[in-house]
Amino acid sequence: MFTTAGPLASVLDVTDLQEPASPYLTGAWAPVQEESTCVDLQVTGQLPAALRGRYLRNGPNPAFAPLGRYHVFDGDGMVHAVELDEGTARYRNRWVRSRGLEAERRAGRALFGGLSSYQLPPPELLAEAGIMKNTANTHVVHHAGRTLALMEAAPPTELTEGLDTVGPYDFDGRLGGPMTAHPKVDPATGELVFFGYSPVAPYLRYHVADPEGVLTTSVDVDLPRAVMMHDFGVSARRAVFFDLPAVFDLDALLSGGEGIRWEPDAGARIGVLDRSDPHGGVQWVEVEPFFMFHVLNAWDDGDAVVVEGCRSRRLNTSFGAPLEEAIRPHLHRWRIDLGAGRVTEEQLDDRAGDFPRLDERRAGQQARFGYLAHPRRWTEQDATFDGVVKHDLLDGTSSVHTYGDAAVSGEPLFVADPGRDAEDGGWLLNLVQDEEAGSGLVVLDAEDLHEVARVHVPVRVPSGFHGSWVAAG
Repeated sequence: MFTTAGPLASVLDVTDLQEPASPYLTGAWAPVQEESTCVDLQVTGQLPAALRGRYLRNGPNPAFAPLGRYHVFDGDGMVHAVELDEGTARYRNRWVRSRGLEAERRAGRALFGGLSSYQLPPPELLAEAGIMKNTANTHVVHHAGRTLALMEAAPPTELTEGLDTVGPYDFDGRLGGPMTAHPKVDPATGELVFFGYSPVAPYLRYHVADPEGVLTTSVDVDLPRAVMMHDFGVSARRAVFFDLPAVFDLDALLSGGEGIRWEPDAGARIGVLDRSDPHGGVQWVEVEPFFMFHVLNAWDDGDAVVVEGCRSRRLNTSFGAPLEEAIRPHLHRWRIDLGAGRVTEEQLDDRAGDFPRLDERRAGQQARFGYLAHPRRWTEQDATFDGVVKHDLLDGTSSVHTYGDAAVSGEPLFVADPGRDAEDGGWLLNLVQDEEAGSGLVVLDAEDLHEVARVHVPVRVPSGFHGSWVAAG
């Protein structure tokens, strides 16, 4: 059984798209037009009794046809939730109703340009929603009893348990500026560790919220220029920043040009901050230019800190342009030796891959297993994932599970089984689209990657970005 909340007035219709249409507005990425609530979902296989909680995943779902060229980062956030409880499942999806989206709903059309074709909103909207819409479309996390939808250019947006929008959240007035879409929860302390970057000074800030959600630390980190910094590493003792030459040009963006330039001559460096002395400064080590969207993990090794993540040769700055083969990301490991002041790195896989995750209970310490999205296709137009690659990071081996010849999947999310002691004792959750089976949440056993259960969702769930597991209370 399912009910729908109905589409937004004048919601985006794929027949209204620009020609040629962006690959991120069609196919698996094509936005849905309704908010739905579905209960008593059909399950193939058997859901583990211990798998009780909510799987949340965020992604772009533009409500209105774009004003100009579209990039996947532009779409309005839509959070999808699959709730599992003693073998039963239910689903709901809701737009993140930002101030900008609410203004567009009143107008019945798009009012904000995007990264590829920026336009200032009408003057009357600047005070209400700012110069850029807070789409909150990249990640959704849960900490200290709050569910936060995130995009890296703005503060968080708080949601209710039912995914209704509460509004912007600034940690009771303590947060100044944006918040990364990739905060880290320290499993030992319960702290939420994050940063925010900005195209205007101060370009970078480091933050810590305690286990109760109180923002206790905010420190400006000195950068010579504004750069795009999507993710970072957090070990038990250190925070690791990647100052890479994806340089912001705010004037160019405001005039309708490309807001980010790839400038390898500006250099690149990796910086390490001591978490016990955040005001003590950052130790920087220069490296050859590269780009990285996503970190898998970081851990301490004496005077060194080790980071694993997905490295590309450079950033594709032309948002929405073809994906060059040379910039496909591959799993890498960096060792930052603070005593010697040098960085060594190694490539861990010759296959392209991204969206890395691990058992979050082992975040900040050396972990044996990591899980990446497996690419079925990486063309000049888009990247399509169809499975998961499980990496044994200690012995250098890997195994692959694909969801089917017609499947399109996303980020694999690890959920630990409280009844197993093995590090890979748990399940991998992934929202999968299939031309024949439709959309659904697929549950794999993380130890041997066999399919345990598939929750069938009676409405289409488009591709998206990142998500979280919220265990039942």
